[in-house]
Amino acid sequence: MNPLSIVYMGTPHFAVPALRMLHDAGHRILGVFTQPDRPRGRGHKLQPSPVKAEAVALGLEVYQPLSLRRGADAEEAFSVLQKLSPDLIVVAAYGQILPKEILDLPRYGCINLHASLLPRWRGAAPIQRSILAGDAATGVTAMQMAVGLDTGDMLYKLETPIAPDETADTLHDRLAEMSAQVLQETLRCLEEGTLTPEVQDDALACTAEKITKEMSRLDFTLPAQTVDRTIRALSGYAMLGGKRIKLHASVLSNERSDAAPGEIVDEKTMRFVCGDGMCVTPLVVQMEGGRAMAVADLLRGFGLKKGDFFQMAE
Repeated sequence: MNPLSIVYMGTPHFAVPALRMLHDAGHRILGVFTQPDRPRGRGHKLQPSPVKAEAVALGLEVYQPLSLRRGADAEEAFSVLQKLSPDLIVVAAYGQILPKEILDLPRYGCINLHASLLPRWRGAAPIQRSILAGDAATGVTAMQMAVGLDTGDMLYKLETPIAPDETADTLHDRLAEMSAQVLQETLRCLEEGTLTPEVQDDALACTAEKITKEMSRLDFTLPAQTVDRTIRALSGYAMLGGKRIKLHASVLSNERSDAAPGEIVDEKTMRFVCGDGMCVTPLVVQMEGGRAMAVADLLRGFGLKKGDFFQMAE
């Protein structure tokens, strides 16, 4: 297709594949907007966002305004965008809301890559919410941005199933790669004049509200399905042997037990009982101060016994 003049806006790892695709496809990337560097790691040193790191590696101009909506930064950012005069702005998990004057600036407007099958899961945490809700499938939607939270017309969708042992991390990585494909197809249809915008049905919409730390605290009195989904979506945490433990991945077990909620019924697999008598088998865990590892690796040096308990963290 004919190269477009594009401004790209994104911040986390999810937004990297689409940026790389635009570059490899030969589009003219006028600039990359991303969130300011943040302190990370034990030393709390300022670190660039994944999108900034990729943009720098590709030799692209980077802009990092604190805000696009208020103050001197917003005025300067709008002035920069006016001078760049892009055909299109592409947004993927940027982390800032674009004001109307920016939405109206490019010839083709602004396209957002959203990690759900809109109108389901508008908002900040669509990947985690889809797993928590037990959705059978999710995907990526390219949307013509409008004023409002993920309410614009849908341009292109790509669907993928959610596996029974899917975690937010594995689903995130797959959707990130899919977003590049969705953007590529959207731009192809744009060039061919075959885009058919579809208005979202607000009656089918639900909001993917931000995830809180409290939501990750595992309550073993709840049904096994709920506990399993929490582990896979949020990396649930609990106490084991007086130490904090994170459970990053798990799978439901067909086994039923009369043991108490949280009790470990198989010391070889760390399988435990939940409030409905059904069991969950952890797959990847992380003891406090350690690294994430497969359960089998942890158990080689951990004196786990049948009858030990997972307990709800304080």
